[in-house]
Order: sequence, then structure tokens, then C-alpha cells
Amino acid sequence: MDAMVNSGHGGDDSEDRTGSPAVRVLLVDDEALMRAGLRLMIDGTHGIEVVGEAADGAAALEQVRSLAPDVVLMDIRMPHMTGLEALRALQEVGGESRVVMLTAFDTDDFLLEALRAGAVSFLLKDSPPEEVVQAVLDAAAERPRFSPEVLARLVRLASAGPAEANGADGADGESSATPAAEAPAPEGITGREWEVARLVAEGLANQEIGETLFMSVATVKTHLGRLYHKLQVTNRVQLAIRVLELGG
Repeated sequence: MDAMVNSGHGGDDSEDRTGSPAVRVLLVDDEALMRAGLRLMIDGTHGIEVVGEAADGAAALEQVRSLAPDVVLMDIRMPHMTGLEALRALQEVGGESRVVMLTAFDTDDFLLEALRAGAVSFLLKDSPPEEVVQAVLDAAAERPRFSPEVLARLVRLASAGPAEANGADGADGESSATPAAEAPAPEGITGREWEVARLVAEGLANQEIGETLFMSVATVKTHLGRLYHKLQVTNRVQLAIRVLELGG
């Protein structure tokens, strides 16, 4: 099995048709057919350039170091080093590439593990082409994006409370369907900050949060900066997961 394949047209002078720098993407999947399909789907579309491929997590780390892609589209389950292991390794070294996880498996465990590890988005492999393209563009702009099925799971987990989110089962061995009561703000977090955090977890954008809480977008951003610091997270997705874990 091939470990890695470089594209023949990568380079620092890559630009889209408008003259703006292209979004440089690395494809990581152990199935060559899947990589080929992804390349056909996104390469040259809306200013996206595929600059390389890798067949496992270890090869992906080498490619990230040598190519410095803006976005990595990466499968979760691969031999030698899984996508989750590679994602964690990238986070440990402070990699700047944004990672979009791809998988044929849509279990809650994979979803939460990937987001906690620092993935900016999570898509199913059968997502339509336009959704994959938009996920790449959003990831490059540090905006999270999820398949509708994945978003529905996040909403269900958030409404179920931290017990189900952490995999806890009821006495009969099945997850409880009773929503948890809304948790108060954690220690060190103001009530207003917690309101902002909960609306982030519901998927609202800064403008929508401001309109809901009658505050300016600048004030929303100030609250977010404080939340990131206090909860030790680096992006909105990780903040949403922390809110879920804390029962918000």
C-alpha cells in the first residue's frame, strides 16, 4: 500500500482565478479510491488545490511538515497510525493546519473524540460534494461545519446532558433519554459568559448571539476570548464540547 503521493502542482505561488491564494489541502485516507474521489471532488474547485496525499496518519504527519497545508481532510480509521492519533500529534506540536475528519462511522464516540482532539469539522464519507467543498473553505476560515447527521447528534448529546455525552448508561444498560437540568455557570465563569457559551453550543454565530443577548458583536467576542482562556479551549467547537461536558 502506498504511504504517500504528492500532487504535481503544489507550490507557494498557487492562486485561484481571482488572484487570491488557493486553499491548500492534504488528503489522508488508506483507500486510494477514496483519495482519488476526493481529489476529483475538490481539486480546482472554488480556489481549492490538493497539494498531497497520505495513506496513514504517520505519512500524514510527514506531509504536513513538508507541505504545510491549510486544511487536512483525514479519515479516522487507518492502519499504522489512525486519524485520531495523527490529529492529537498535530495538536501537540502546535500544527496550524485545520483538520476535517472524515469517516464512514457516525458513532458518538468518534464524534466527541475527534472534536475534543481539535478537529474543526466532522463529515461522513457519503456527504455530497458541495458539502465537502464548503467544509474545506470553512475550515480554512476557522469556521466549524458538520454533516446534518453529525449536527443532529451534537444537538441530541447537548440536550441529553453530560451523562450520555460521556457514555454513561442507565440501570437497564441503555442511555437515559431524560434531559438533564440546565447546569449553573461553572466556578470562575460569569453568568453572562455562560449564556454566551451555551448559545455557541447551540450553533449560533456571533451576530445571532449578540441579537439574542442584546449585546454588540465586539462584546460577544470579548466574552468568547475570556471563555477560551478560562475553559482552556482554542476554538468554538472545543468550547461547545466543554459546555456539553459541563451540562450546559
